[in-house]
Amino acid sequence: MQLFFNYIKESFEELKNNVAWTPRSELQQLVVIVLVFSILFSLAVWGADTVLSRVVQFYFNLIG
Repeated sequence: MQLFFNYIKESFEELKNNVAWTPRSELQQLVVIVLVFSILFSLAVWGADTVLSRVVQFYFNLIG
């Protein structure tokens, strides 16, 4: 159990002393970029799903 606590303690020390954190302004810009691409990707998936759904529905209406 002591090994586990040492691991946690060393992990926090590593984060505090050796990690280079992104500046806040750059982080905000990156968040906006990720948000925009996430929205665009979700719209693309929604569009593809809608088109494919209509194609499949049209196909089954033809044979049914």
